[in-house]
Amino acid sequence: MDFFEAEARAKKRTARLLVLFGFAVAGTVLAGYLGTVVVLRAAGNGPLHGRSYGYYSSGALSEPGAGGLWQPGLFAVVSVATLAVIGLASLYKWSEFSAGGSAVAESVGGRRVDPHTTDLKEHQLLNVVEEMAIASGTPVPAVYILDDEPGINSFAAGLTSSDAVVTVTRGALEKLRRDELQGVIAHEFSHILNGDMRMNVRVSAIIFGILVIGLAGRATLWGMRGGSRSRGNSGALVVLGIGLALLVVGYVGYFFGRLIQASVSRQREFLADASSVQFTRNPDGITTALKKIGGYAIGSSLDTHKAAGISHFFFAQAFASNFGGLWATHPPLGERIRAIDPHFDGKFIDPPEMVDVTREPWSKVAHMPPQAPTPSPQAAVAFGAALAAAAGTLTPEGASGAQSLLAEIPESIRTAARSPHDAPILVYGLLLDDDPEQRRRQLASIASSEGGEVLRTLEQLEPALRQLKPEHRLPVLQLTLPALKALPQSSLSSFAGILDDLVQADGRVTPFEFALQRIVLRTLSVSRTPGSAVTQFYSFQAVTPEISVVLSSLAHASSDDLGQAQKAFAEGASQLKLVEGRLTLLPLAECGLVQLDAALDKLAVASGPIKQRLLMAAAHVVSADGVILKAEAELLRAIAASLDVPIPPLGTAAT
Repeated sequence: MDFFEAEARAKKRTARLLVLFGFAVAGTVLAGYLGTVVVLRAAGNGPLHGRSYGYYSSGALSEPGAGGLWQPGLFAVVSVATLAVIGLASLYKWSEFSAGGSAVAESVGGRRVDPHTTDLKEHQLLNVVEEMAIASGTPVPAVYILDDEPGINSFAAGLTSSDAVVTVTRGALEKLRRDELQGVIAHEFSHILNGDMRMNVRVSAIIFGILVIGLAGRATLWGMRGGSRSRGNSGALVVLGIGLALLVVGYVGYFFGRLIQASVSRQREFLADASSVQFTRNPDGITTALKKIGGYAIGSSLDTHKAAGISHFFFAQAFASNFGGLWATHPPLGERIRAIDPHFDGKFIDPPEMVDVTREPWSKVAHMPPQAPTPSPQAAVAFGAALAAAAGTLTPEGASGAQSLLAEIPESIRTAARSPHDAPILVYGLLLDDDPEQRRRQLASIASSEGGEVLRTLEQLEPALRQLKPEHRLPVLQLTLPALKALPQSSLSSFAGILDDLVQADGRVTPFEFALQRIVLRTLSVSRTPGSAVTQFYSFQAVTPEISVVLSSLAHASSDDLGQAQKAFAEGASQLKLVEGRLTLLPLAECGLVQLDAALDKLAVASGPIKQRLLMAAAHVVSADGVILKAEAELLRAIAASLDVPIPPLGTAAT
């Protein structure tokens, strides 16, 4: 799966979807107009004729031709009113969900999994999600459980990978083995990496906007039950007509909106199933999960109707489909299984009640250990191209590598990373200097801001921190991100200030320190304002100076020798043919980390093709000399994170 191609497809699907929903809205407007004409004519020919009832008696309908079907003035009023209702209701739903994936999960009764849970199944779920996030290079999503749902189901929600959450039902935890759970979670990660989550939120907002008209009509009719006797029969007839018109108009638009929603959703589910198999290289995982859904009487159904508005988010059909399956948001289970296993005989399975929660192998493919740095420039350049192509992907080898890497991290570190209280302290520990004098100053800075309790926690973590290998540090940082995103707003400025003090303590900023600070602050910023990033630059020429800064910074990190730096820079610039002649290797003073920070802020709102080519060029810079240094690897991870492009861990990074 190509991350940038998937991102482009998601944007095209969104544009196409908005056009289709535009037709649904137009149909709603037209139905509303016709309904209004019918109601007004009925009122005019009945007991209300000649009385003053709003628009009908205002004179607009008494003009020549007012009795005809086409009345432009009335059409304008109905159109504006309908669009206003749909627009305001859609904006309300969008604002509700724009708080991030956590808002979606909590709106349907989701409970966030306690990172210190003693429930083995919940602990297993956390492990699986962490492994997939580390392998794909995405921020670790928060994990939620629908405790009261015995069916087998799940969903991913959010606007970006930085605010994504993964939610599973209690039934999925109880009834699925680890490899089946991996298949389901891999399916959800496909939605995260394919950009489906943002489109899901848009669909929900528009569907809700159309539905509100029908709900208004239903509320009007319901209100008549107690109020019809207090007004005249003719007044009751008008209210009845208005209520029926709103009900019919709203549900007509809702009907066609749900048809469009279901059609788009079904196609995305086939893609996510295929991606799950590609990720795990274990087709039995997801197919067995689907067979268990078919074998259980409750299947994937949900008890709560709070989730009806987001039924297209889920792994499997969450509610019974009306109109002969026209509203089904997911393909039939048999079709999904046969798309993976053409020999499926149509028989589902009745899974056992007990689930083995021991750690099973990730897949049937043996783990491929990280490749050692190679002295061949040609091989390294090929690696650079492969790395850029691997952006936003999840592979069996990467997943197995992530599982092995996480197993090497001390349990006390993993426990601290999951705790909202200990995660910030763990991040402080990652920044502590090896030099005793610098370390003493850093600890004094922490104590003055946070107090002695934080120092005691750091002291407890210190033995485990010293066991960490250099390649463990950024994955550990990834593990802390869900807990850091749970920090209250009031704590963020203090946390960011301490980070800056620790980074600046010795008067210089290392690539790792820059990467850590950049990744943390970028992730926290995006997670709190997930809808704020809007593409602003579509031309390479508009960001050429910033591209020069990025490539120059990487080139100087690759070698202290100016000739080698020039060679590395030229290798990267050659990947940007449109602006190659305008790119210049800058002096170190003009492409330091301060300048790099500013350049990345601008490039973060560049278009997908610019980010793709830039990442390709950056990968060629760091691999031009045949060896990828740790500093280069860390800078490259920071650059990719700043561009909101997840890349897997760099197994070739030297220490």
